[in-house]
Amino acid sequence: MLFQAPRGCKDILPDDQKYYQFIERTLDKQAEINGYEKIETPLFEYESLYKKGTGEGSEIVQKEMYEVKRLIKDENEDKAEKERLILRPEYTPGVIRAFIEHGMKNLPQPVQLYYFGPVFRYNRPQKGRLRQFYQFGFEQIGAADPATDARMISLMHSLAKALRLEEVVILINSIGCSTCRPNLKDYLKDFFSKKKAALCEDCKSRLEQNPFRILDCKNETCQKIGKTTPPIIDHLCEACKDHFKQVLEFLDESEIPYDLEPTLVRGLDYYARTVFEMVMKSDNKRQNSLAGGGRYDDLIQIYGERPTPAIGVAFGVERIIELLKERHIKLEEAEKPQIFIAQLGEKAKKKAIAILEILQHENIIARAALSKNTLKSQLRVADQLEVPITVIIGQREVMDGTAIIRDMREGVQEIVEQEEILDRLKRKLELKK
Repeated sequence: MLFQAPRGCKDILPDDQKYYQFIERTLDKQAEINGYEKIETPLFEYESLYKKGTGEGSEIVQKEMYEVKRLIKDENEDKAEKERLILRPEYTPGVIRAFIEHGMKNLPQPVQLYYFGPVFRYNRPQKGRLRQFYQFGFEQIGAADPATDARMISLMHSLAKALRLEEVVILINSIGCSTCRPNLKDYLKDFFSKKKAALCEDCKSRLEQNPFRILDCKNETCQKIGKTTPPIIDHLCEACKDHFKQVLEFLDESEIPYDLEPTLVRGLDYYARTVFEMVMKSDNKRQNSLAGGGRYDDLIQIYGERPTPAIGVAFGVERIIELLKERHIKLEEAEKPQIFIAQLGEKAKKKAIAILEILQHENIIARAALSKNTLKSQLRVADQLEVPITVIIGQREVMDGTAIIRDMREGVQEIVEQEEILDRLKRKLELKK
């Protein structure tokens, strides 16, 4: 082929559109129920937004970002525009940038936002992993109470059920706050230093920069070492221990299934305190996360504003679709056409277009095959569409001001005045319900 989709990208064809639409409809409904409002941020942002927020030491910033470049250089561009632009690799930094830029701190708190759209990351394409893929998620900004963490996890769990993924479990941990994280880092650095020789090259670098990241490494040897790490929560400050204890108590009260995962840290530098992921119970290795998130109370302060607590969660759309297909979950099909308009001759074609307009104005789904000129070929299309009623207009019907209404299932037909077509069709459709 001369042209094809870039590696790691795919076309979303009509057969797959129903999955994306089902997920977005379900998301919109859950957002409305829980008081979240939709936000859309640009597809690209300045590089510094991600370096400062997502973290210079994160996999995303070091290895996975796509730069946006103009083919034509503008020597007169201002200094700000000369900063590199990056295709959105994740949503949270952009949402927080919008929160700050538009003065949302002055709105009643907490501010609850949600999103749905594509993100871009460079990685090796494989099943379930693309370079352009879709995410949706929720961000709640301005609430620090442990109940907020539990409510976000509850929302994640409720949405999974609404998406017909019943058998899920939440993995949860706490990674401490700005008070206890320095001690935690020293503790992890000391622990992994004794095993440095067995670590992958990336993790040897992480040992100096951010030893938390070693616990998130995908290398099999590093994962085995990570599993031997004594639980982080044993080294939290008292405030973090109390916060986490209350989160778990709220989850117990709500009967939300969760497992303590002592090595869970998530892959982004801005997380603090509660972190969580959602996996299928059948996923024994628990490496195929459907959703994940956590608290990021320091991020807004990192961007130069006063400290503001926040928490969020993001879902991977393609992984959810993969599960829906694997489980043969049937989605509600789009409504099928109820009426087909067949025509013979130019004058009849004009009349057919007028009838289509009338039916569509009445929210009656109607179709026609205006490019086909024989009645036989048009009726074949009507059969393929499984349309129960066909309206036929030929030259004689145009002259007489009539139309033929044919019941495609019973094979009977009648002649009606054109002025009566709409009323007659409505009655017939009502009888077929």
